[in-house]
Amino acid sequence: MAETNGYMRFFPYDEPYENQREAMDRIYNALTRDQDVLFEGACGTGKTLSALVPALEYAREEDKTVVITTNVHQQMRQFVREARAITRQEPIRAVVFKGKGSMCHIDVDYEECQVLRDNTYDLVDAERDQQQLERRQQELLEASQEGDEQATEARSAVMDELDAVEEQVETLEENNTCDYYYQNLTGETDAFYDWLFEDVRTPDEIYEHAHEQGFCGYELLKDGIEGVDLVVCNYHHLLDPMIREQFFRWLGCEPEDVITVFDEAHNVEGAARDHATRTLTENTLDAALDELRDSDEPRAERAQNVIGAFRDALVKTYEDSFEFGGREQVDENWDDVSIANEEGRDDLTRKFLQNYSGQGIDGDVDAAQKLGRALDEEYEEAYKNGEASTRQECRTLQAARFLDSWMADGTKLGQYPVVSVRRDAGTGEVYGRAELYNCIPREVTEELFGQVGASVLMSATLRPFDVFADVLGLSNPVTLAYGLQFPPENRRTYAVGTPPLFASDRGDPEVQAAVADVLKDAVRFTPGNVLAFFPSYSEAERYHGHLQGSDATLYLDKPGESAEEMRETFTQGDDGVLLTSLWGTLAEGVSFDGDDATTVLVVGVPYPHLDDRADAVQDAYDASFGDRAGVRDAGWRYAVEIPTIRKTRQALGRVLRSPEDVGVRALLDARYTEEKEQELGKYSVRDAFPAEEREEMIDVDPEKLKFAMLNFYNDHQKYDGEPPRP
Repeated sequence: MAETNGYMRFFPYDEPYENQREAMDRIYNALTRDQDVLFEGACGTGKTLSALVPALEYAREEDKTVVITTNVHQQMRQFVREARAITRQEPIRAVVFKGKGSMCHIDVDYEECQVLRDNTYDLVDAERDQQQLERRQQELLEASQEGDEQATEARSAVMDELDAVEEQVETLEENNTCDYYYQNLTGETDAFYDWLFEDVRTPDEIYEHAHEQGFCGYELLKDGIEGVDLVVCNYHHLLDPMIREQFFRWLGCEPEDVITVFDEAHNVEGAARDHATRTLTENTLDAALDELRDSDEPRAERAQNVIGAFRDALVKTYEDSFEFGGREQVDENWDDVSIANEEGRDDLTRKFLQNYSGQGIDGDVDAAQKLGRALDEEYEEAYKNGEASTRQECRTLQAARFLDSWMADGTKLGQYPVVSVRRDAGTGEVYGRAELYNCIPREVTEELFGQVGASVLMSATLRPFDVFADVLGLSNPVTLAYGLQFPPENRRTYAVGTPPLFASDRGDPEVQAAVADVLKDAVRFTPGNVLAFFPSYSEAERYHGHLQGSDATLYLDKPGESAEEMRETFTQGDDGVLLTSLWGTLAEGVSFDGDDATTVLVVGVPYPHLDDRADAVQDAYDASFGDRAGVRDAGWRYAVEIPTIRKTRQALGRVLRSPEDVGVRALLDARYTEEKEQELGKYSVRDAFPAEEREEMIDVDPEKLKFAMLNFYNDHQKYDGEPPRP
């Protein structure tokens, strides 16, 4: 049985995995020193409990709260299972927190919810005053009937006050309110909280249970999470500074009293960048101009002048970018328009400055922001008073705030101005978007990790740790790394010397034929399902065509289609090949357990699309990290190569999910091979993998992969009947 002293009281199973006890001990010691932890662990190392168990113990000792977070739905479900197991071993108060939008019973947005909440609170508060005054006047009535003259005089004053409160209640009853939140404030909620903390409840369970009783589960959760031991939530509760501040307030915690655990932490870089990026669409600009035309406020003319000039400049920028027939090729996905200009400000800003004529951009933007705030208050008051059925958003305020940021921050290091264009799926109209793209995520994360008590960031692919710490702004973290704990004889990792799939060579028929031949061999000699990852969906589609006519069942993953449904169909068979992009949803956070998939192939070195954004991130990283001693090509290495290899390692980890699994992992591109390392020079990526993973890579000539796979799977008696013949 598990130990009952120290942090092991939170360990819910009989014995830890190999290395799991060491990891828990090192994490616990780091937390006691207020140090952050970078924890890389392959599948089977029990990362979740290795982090959670010592974090809960330290938090219990020091009166802190543990917040564990992920951006992967499957991991959220795993957290719930582990928390439930823990609370059966050592009772903890745990809640699973989700955004308001997914838990609202009446489907209103955040702004409307806030107004409804305030109105409902005001109504209940007034009703309580009314009830108190009614009781008081009754007491005074009884006293006056017994001859108390002072009571008669006091009752008259109370009746005047009661009349005023009754009138207030009647007015408030006409306002927009929320029946569910009203029930929270007036009903008996003790039984709900007893139910909530009997176990670890999911947001869906909370929603359904609250709905049955007429409560707002989201608001009850907010009001009831103070002092809990563990919170499970999404990244945005921590990465968004405004949400984080509110979230910690609901927890009743100062930031230093929170221990954060980030799962799938290799995704924090991209998530932080997304949270810091600001956008403004042409549709919002048009709505702001319509709003201003209806206003007779003196500042409207100045606001209309500056917003209109920016809107026209945006349209002219993307229109000028179209070559003959370019507009007709615009689809429903956002497509970037290059606006970089070597001579200074970007092309959109230049057109804006040429378009604008007025008293001054800064002054007009300031006037627009002040008018926007005034209009926003009017919209809130109208909704609050029931004069409007929805809480109108102020587009003028949104546009003015963005313009202020665009002009003030557009030239700062790490801020990259972008214009994108797309076609509206409903109307067919083409419209544009301006965006301030954030290139340096540590501008978001450094403040967070500096505020909280300590953090554990865990993933199967964090190394190299120094780069990860640099990018997120972590100072002197403790680092732990554990490779696959499963029997090494049950796996093989091959680096296959197929022609390097440089972008310029992918269309070469000879290159395609060589790669396709190896793919066909890998499929034919796999006793089960094959996962094949490519640099893009278009490359996956290309080789889906090359595999036509094979005996295998082919599955082509496409953007916009349900990857989960395809995964379920694929895993029900035993002769399938699933072709997808390494940058798609199936490359990480999705398990292919047991016989779901036997062989995984990564075809090519799947660098992301190297567009202006990628160049901007490289430039920003070069400026931030390029002066470090020993850092070669910092921008390329930090922004492109290392994230790509992390993605590749994630894809390789989709198979071999238990000690009993047997499988092959193959990297199809000469850039992975040791043999071609010297010949390919800087184009080789083999040294970007951790040392112990490089040691497992076996170089194989393309024509010999089938023999290697045949021998491996035959040795493990994986073929059903006679093995295929080479």
